[in-house]
Parts: sequence; structure tokens; C-alpha cells
Amino acid sequence: MRLDGRDFLSIGDLNAEELTYLLDLADRLKKGEQSRALEGRSVALLFEHPSLRTRLTFDLGVQQLGGHGIYMSPSEVNLGEREGAPDIARNLERWVQCIVARVRYHSSLVELAQAARVPVVNALSDREHPCQALADFQTLRERLGSLPGAVLLYCGDGNNVCHSLLLAGAKLGVSVWVATPPAFEPRTEIVAAARQEAQKTGASIRVERNAEALAGDADALYTDVWASMGQESEKEQRRRIFLPYQINERLLSKAKPGALVMHCLPAHRGEEITEGAIDGPQSVVFDQAENRLHAQKALLSMLL
Repeated sequence: MRLDGRDFLSIGDLNAEELTYLLDLADRLKKGEQSRALEGRSVALLFEHPSLRTRLTFDLGVQQLGGHGIYMSPSEVNLGEREGAPDIARNLERWVQCIVARVRYHSSLVELAQAARVPVVNALSDREHPCQALADFQTLRERLGSLPGAVLLYCGDGNNVCHSLLLAGAKLGVSVWVATPPAFEPRTEIVAAARQEAQKTGASIRVERNAEALAGDADALYTDVWASMGQESEKEQRRRIFLPYQINERLLSKAKPGALVMHCLPAHRGEEITEGAIDGPQSVVFDQAENRLHAQKALLSMLL
């Protein structure tokens, strides 16, 4: 199955069959299947935000597929200030075969994709983090054996990571339940799109307030930082609001026995997740991080 030349800005850009095939390919690559899908090709890594996992796993992934990655730091990019996204895209398409972009605003990704004649990949925007979701569901499937019928409980801010989990889960038959305080719910259009997909797979999409009330049926508990990049001024306010949504030993005790603990990292230990939860035997947090490499290699192999 190929995605030749297509952009990947959202989980919504893949149908259920394509998403499942991508996870299958990621598993095969992880087990040692060799691919030189990017032989002789170059990939621009355009980053407005600093990064550990995204930068390293894309860079390594391109290398392992036989290609060459060119990293451009936030100071070098200065997207929309030094140069507009369309002009950047029209330059890059002359030299590289793919643009991987980690941006502040999703609109920048859309502008890049509209102007470029090569695939543009969302490595994070304020709307979605779809590559993270690929790795997350690869990890879930590894641990649970299969995905349909599973329940993933996301606790905290209805942010970009939450959006991608909702869309991917619905396509794969995983019920995604979100426990979040008022005014921090995921975007209504994302929830609506996820519910439409869930009707096809039998999954359920719920957005509620009480994490403990939802935990009893959860196969996995997932969280993210309470204040993302650009929200540092709200940190103290958010800490007070989100404290009831912390993944801790009490919440784990109310979930299914052996329920997995998930986090996209970086983690603020003692805030959205306790030391005992992230370092405990139920944690798959660093498996998720590892699988970023394999899932992104699968994605690039299909796009190029």
C-alpha cells in the first residue's frame, strides 16, 4: 500500500485500512525488516519548536531508510517572519523530496502543503500531533494484542495529542474517553469527526469531567503536560485546575488490573503524573518513545 506524494497533516488524512497497514509495516520494521525506501532522497526537518524525540527519531529514521535529513532550527526557520511559508515551501521542494515540519500554528503546515509539490508531514502543530498517535497505537497493539474493543482514557488538557488520539482511536475501533475540566475540552469539530468514524468501527467517544468514574473500564490511562509550549504563563493556574486529572496510584487502582500507563513526554513528574505511575510496571511510556522511530519510518516509506 502506497501513499505516494500525499501530505500527512492529520490522522484524518489516512483511512482505517491505510492506518492499519502503516502499523503493520512499523511492526515489521521494528522486528528488523530492512528498507531503503529513501535511498538517494533528502528530507527537510523544519522545526519551530525544540525537540528531543521528534528530532532524533525523524533524523535517525531518514538515515536508516537510506536518505539524508537536513535539520533547520527555530532560529534558522523564523517561519512567517524572515520568510513566508509559501516561499519556504517553493524553495525546499527544489532540493528535497519531503518536508517534516514542527510548527507553532497548524495554518503554517497548511500553507506549506498548499505551496509544496512534495509531501509535508506534521511533526507537531497546535491542532494535532499525528506521528505521536501512530507510535501510541503501535504500542497499545503490542501490549494488548489487538485494538478493537479496547478503551483508552485520556486525562487532562484536550490538546493536540488528545485530538490525534481521538481520530486514530475511532478509526481503529478503540474507544477514546477524555476526562477534562470545563473550558479545556478537545475541539468540537475533532470530537464530531471522531464520533463519525467511531460509528463505523463500534468504538465510543466520550468527553466527561470525572476521571475516576471512567477509569474502571480503561485498558490504558494516558496524559500529557498541563501547560504546553507557549502556555508557560498559565502554569500555576492550570496546575490547580488539572490536579484532579493526575495519573497516580489512586487512579490506577480504579482502572482494570494491569491497565497501561501512557505519556507522550516530556513529563513533569509530580504534576500530571506521579513517579510511581511513570516508573511502575504498568508504564509503557518509553515504549511509546521508542516506537516513534518505527512508526515514522513506516510513514516515510509509504509517502516516498
